[in-house]
Amino acid sequence: MKKSLKAIYLDNAATSFPKPESVYEAVIKMMREECGNPGRSGHRLSVSAGRNVNEARVLCARLFNAQSPENIVFTPNTTAALNIAIKGIIEPGDHVITSSLEHNSVSRPLYCLERSGVRVTKLPTDLRRGLNASDIEKALRPDTKLVVCTHISNVTGTINDIASIGSFCRSKGIHFLVDAAQSAGSRAIDAQNMRVDMLAFSGHKGLLGPQGTGGLYLRPGLALKTIIQGGTGSESESLSQPETMPEKFESGTLNTPGLAGLAAGIRFILEEGIEKIERAEAGLIKRLIEGINTLSDIRLIGPGLDENRGNVVSVCLEKTPAAAAALMMDSAFKIAVRSGIHCASDAHRSTGTLENGGALRISPNYFNTPRDIDICLEALEYCARGL
Repeated sequence: MKKSLKAIYLDNAATSFPKPESVYEAVIKMMREECGNPGRSGHRLSVSAGRNVNEARVLCARLFNAQSPENIVFTPNTTAALNIAIKGIIEPGDHVITSSLEHNSVSRPLYCLERSGVRVTKLPTDLRRGLNASDIEKALRPDTKLVVCTHISNVTGTINDIASIGSFCRSKGIHFLVDAAQSAGSRAIDAQNMRVDMLAFSGHKGLLGPQGTGGLYLRPGLALKTIIQGGTGSESESLSQPETMPEKFESGTLNTPGLAGLAAGIRFILEEGIEKIERAEAGLIKRLIEGINTLSDIRLIGPGLDENRGNVVSVCLEKTPAAAAALMMDSAFKIAVRSGIHCASDAHRSTGTLENGGALRISPNYFNTPRDIDICLEALEYCARGL
């Protein structure tokens, strides 16, 4: 058994690490030199902080092809963004269609809303091909108001064709919400051309920013009610929440240092090129799955070698529980992976792994190397032998 000389981080589906140096520098610079409260005062520190927030908004709009920066609402994470979107658009009596591979940040708000009279249809989703428009069409009802699905499953790596689904929903006058937590920064997303009405994204995963950052793209003209009201730095004389964007959905002080780091992460992505990043990650995934296919007593979950998939690979080891395997990989090989249910009970129920403690998830990113994958495969082979 060989040991790696340094820690290998393969848990980027949870949060990306390391970040580009420019991200660390941007956060520190903001904290040390410019950390006034954005939009709350007229002094130079507040103005400088506001300028940094606006830059992050402009970069997000550019990356996702939003109509304007004002259509980008900043949130602490994808979960907050999804709650704003789902609870802001849905009323009692409405019908929602979703997939069977959703993260709990979609499944739990919908479950909560079901108790107030919202009807939810969870479509069984093909682990290899994902959700398709024809399945959605069969599930339509006169009161269907929203389709919400993940872009890339955080458990199986399954990719949903959001452009096709978006075009279908637009043709039927149904709102379309996409959970892009696992795709933003790793896959090209064009919100306008893909007919996406709402796009929830994470700042700390593929966008390479700090934790505590995320956001929500809202197509202009959407009528969402607010679920949080408070200080926005604008129209402070009124007790009513402002209707102007993005202040309507940004009550309270923003994570200004985090957003400075997010802006730096997105600049890095734009400079490198999203296509280059996608090719590099796809090469690592190909190498990983090719190696897994040669190992005994390991079952791959989700799309195979020649199928379109994201950079999330989950496996089940026949002789070793996932939690024990993750511990062995960390202690013996200094490899960071994640075991368990991955905050996605529906997805694990769909894969048949819910009752057995989930699966072992490996998620490389742009900063990993082929050597990292080879050491990971060596570790998997060791773990597969059993305890």
